[in-house]
Amino acid sequence: MILLSDPRVIEIPVADCGEPLAEIVTVPAITLDPRERDELGAYGRVRAGVLQRLGSASDRLPTGIRLLVIEGHRSPAEQARRFALYEERLRRSGISDPAELRRQASAFVSPVEVAPHCAGAAVDLTLVDADGAELDMGGTVNGHRTGDERWCPFDAPGLSPTARDNRDLLARCLREEGFVNYPTEWWHWSYGDRYWALVTGAPAAVYGPI
Repeated sequence: MILLSDPRVIEIPVADCGEPLAEIVTVPAITLDPRERDELGAYGRVRAGVLQRLGSASDRLPTGIRLLVIEGHRSPAEQARRFALYEERLRRSGISDPAELRRQASAFVSPVEVAPHCAGAAVDLTLVDADGAELDMGGTVNGHRTGDERWCPFDAPGLSPTARDNRDLLARCLREEGFVNYPTEWWHWSYGDRYWALVTGAPAAVYGPI
């Protein structure tokens, strides 16, 4: 499993294509959830190419199933704040080695210098039914915040057949549009960032911090 703290990630060059951020709400087939709303509304934006791919992924879903986006773009300041908070949580649990703190923190919060959300390249998302109810994914989005780390990995053992099927459905529609999953978080998918480039073998990231 490659974590975002892996030195190979930061070594990936960035050749930013210059695409602007786009508003997720402009795609009617995708629902935007307000739980991570920030003052400037950044959470509801991703790069234009990412949004286009999300729209195409949504078209691949069965009738009555929709994508529910929890968060898109995130400022570097907010990313750094979240990383520091998670490091402190780990420090209180007894971990003191700086390298180990960084490694374990990056399982759930990216170091700011390589963060896919800061590039507008990542989305945290899940699936909902026609009534807007979230499907059973075997764990909640951002479950690491509530101590439910066990269910956070995409391939977490012990999932019910229903949860496994729903995760696989989400994965199929996104992978067919070029997205990659961060394997410690079933809900986190990205396209065009450094992590994506490393996983797919692309020569460079097409989206850098914005």
